[in-house]
Amino acid sequence: MNIKSIVSELNIKEWQFEKAESLLQEGATLPFIARYRKDFTGGLTDIELEKIVSFIQNRKQFRDRKEAIKSSLEKQAIFTQELSTKLNNCKNTQELEDFYLPYKPRRKTKADTAIEQGLEPLAKMLMAQNGTDINALASNYIKNGLKSKDDVIEGVIEIAALWISERLNVRQRIRNLFWKQGVLKTKLVKGKEQEGVKFKDYFNFEERVSRLRSHRFLAIYRAQSEGIIRVSLAPEKKQAIEIISSNVVRTNSIDSILEKAIVKSYSRFFKPSIETEIRKELKDKFDDESIQVFANNLNQLLLQAPLGGKRVLAVDPGFKSGCKLVCLNENGELLANANIYPHPPQRESEIAKKKIETLVEQYKIEAIAVGNGTASRETEHLLKSIHFKNDVAIYVVNEAGASVYSASKIAREEFPDFDVTVRGSVSIGRRLMDPLAELVKIDPKSIGVGQYQHDVNQTKLKTKLDNTIINCVNKVGVNLNTSSKYLLSYIAGIGPQLAENIVTYRSENGNFKSRKGLLKVPKLGNKAFEQASGFLRISNAKNPLDNSGVHPENYKLVERICKENKTSVLNIIGNKQLVDAINWSNYKTQEVGELTLTDIQNELSQPNRDPRSQLKTFEFAQINSINDLSVGMSVPGIVNNVTNFGAFVDIGIKENGLIHISELANEYVSNPSSVISLQQQVVAKIISLDVVRKRINLSLKD
Repeated sequence: MNIKSIVSELNIKEWQFEKAESLLQEGATLPFIARYRKDFTGGLTDIELEKIVSFIQNRKQFRDRKEAIKSSLEKQAIFTQELSTKLNNCKNTQELEDFYLPYKPRRKTKADTAIEQGLEPLAKMLMAQNGTDINALASNYIKNGLKSKDDVIEGVIEIAALWISERLNVRQRIRNLFWKQGVLKTKLVKGKEQEGVKFKDYFNFEERVSRLRSHRFLAIYRAQSEGIIRVSLAPEKKQAIEIISSNVVRTNSIDSILEKAIVKSYSRFFKPSIETEIRKELKDKFDDESIQVFANNLNQLLLQAPLGGKRVLAVDPGFKSGCKLVCLNENGELLANANIYPHPPQRESEIAKKKIETLVEQYKIEAIAVGNGTASRETEHLLKSIHFKNDVAIYVVNEAGASVYSASKIAREEFPDFDVTVRGSVSIGRRLMDPLAELVKIDPKSIGVGQYQHDVNQTKLKTKLDNTIINCVNKVGVNLNTSSKYLLSYIAGIGPQLAENIVTYRSENGNFKSRKGLLKVPKLGNKAFEQASGFLRISNAKNPLDNSGVHPENYKLVERICKENKTSVLNIIGNKQLVDAINWSNYKTQEVGELTLTDIQNELSQPNRDPRSQLKTFEFAQINSINDLSVGMSVPGIVNNVTNFGAFVDIGIKENGLIHISELANEYVSNPSSVISLQQQVVAKIISLDVVRKRINLSLKD
């Protein structure tokens, strides 16, 4: 695996790859390299760096596999200089495994038995195709357990079939045939009609391998794993036999025994192994696609607009069990909790209104967060009917995963004296205030964004989602004195143990006065400080740079710039006019280049700028159920999931609407994420309704 492949894929220079690799070897984290080593790497992004890390890991696995194969060949005492050269010339895993195939230790086959019975010379004659009559010679080999000419011929066929299957050029051509002409077919397992009704579309399905899409393949994969369908993947057998024959037969007419060997070689060896190989490659490919969709959605969800430090009343709505209310202060701390029962069967709406009014006034509530679950619309209507003394904005908040959080160890640690209903309501309120800080406490798979997340490679999924959370947290930055240990643990160079140590030190010694104070935290050394400090903020710090994205390693430079321009850090920070008046090119050095200087300039102009957008209020249409809808109606909605085949939209009722990829825009769309994003507010037209199956199809065209 040559670095030219990754350099070409990313369209970067070899020196950029080498610089990134050297930083990684020194223990630098991706967020730190992407943010504070731009000049060193030529401005590699976090996405490019993540791909470089993946390449380095794959390259190591490839080298380890080479060593394992070499060791195997040496143990078999067959490792020659010729094999060494061939092994070293393998450029990818496929070539490596094809090379190893003839030498790979395997269970004893019928061909091995036939060779032990002395049939190898006869098999060689067959493959030589020199006109030898194999049938005539077969009787001479009836010994060593062989009882008839038919046994001899069968043994010769087994040996020849195995030899043919080990021809690398033939294997590659058959592999290409599978990719280009292969068809995936499914068949319903008898008696599974009712159990597998949700997979009805795949009871009798077939599609070219080249046209398969991730959501269809993963649905088929799940249906097969649940025993609902059987799956096969192959090209036309006749085409495969013709390819093998054209590479094996050297005469005008084919010997019937050789013909049988060719057919057996395909059926016994080529087809099963290549089908398995391609299904695995498809699974890996579609896993990666689905994981990327999940990561994109999670990224957008984590970076959704925060309300900020305002007092919030959070409502977890419900019917019979009532609505749970909690009041939170500007820091998300619980002030009060209560229950109201405004909906059926109790219908205590007036009592509920008075209770809400009292809480809003008593705790100076500035905004209300309503969970989007059961009774959400009815609760929203109730809230909007209340005439508050002051302006109180009402927001509907996606509560997916709040119940998971409420029963988690994290929630029990935060609120040991309250039950799950109170904890869940707090989570809803905090999600409005700061989605990032709250959502990092929940397993991303519980949030409900993505496709077939339980069917993809779980190790890859966890790695990708962890990296996504890390990138988001470090992109925004966190307040060192108010952030939870869960949020701090995602800061570059920190991790769970140091995050715990930081919070413990903070509770014992009071708030940090400067970033340098981090070095007093037990087990937090210079390397961790280097990686983490630029992403941690201290509001009202003595040095205003401690509340910016300027790294401490550049503080002296900033102070020198201020001194030479007859100003101070206190005066310049946040003063764009002063910042722009400086001739920044004067400060370019070998260590601090143009990219770093530009970042410092931006940070001084807008210190601690939140990269997230501003929160907007939203109002659903006056509809309560799918029965209120009609084709042609336009409805406002919020995108709550994006997949490879389209986007799902919350339109304010129990059922989500689907905007198929073909209905996202007037022009062709190959990737839904390129035209629509999670939490985007849209107005879509209803183009079809299936009330029985609860399906709503929407369009953004025109």
